[in-house]
Amino acid sequence: MKEPPLQSTFEKYEKKFKALADQKRLHILNLLCQQDSSCVCDLSEIIDMPQSKLSYHLKILLDANLIQKETKGTWSYYTVNTEEINHLLSPELCCLFRPSCC
Repeated sequence: MKEPPLQSTFEKYEKKFKALADQKRLHILNLLCQQDSSCVCDLSEIIDMPQSKLSYHLKILLDANLIQKETKGTWSYYTVNTEEINHLLSPELCCLFRPSCC
């Protein structure tokens, strides 16, 4: 049975908002917004979090498509997915709750 389009949209946003519903992940996003890209080792030092815990939070943000990862050699560099962040801050989401604004 095919999933209704609205259900798919709800699931997409649920994943994004769950990823944002954590102070540590909000802190990580804030730091990434201030830099072009950051390595796990740099982020770990800045927020004083072990790399293993940081990697857990980065994976959640990656799965929600809120950040992007680029691997260079043995290091992974993370950037904010500006397009996805803009969708969360844009009229697109507004249309789900106030159709009159669309």
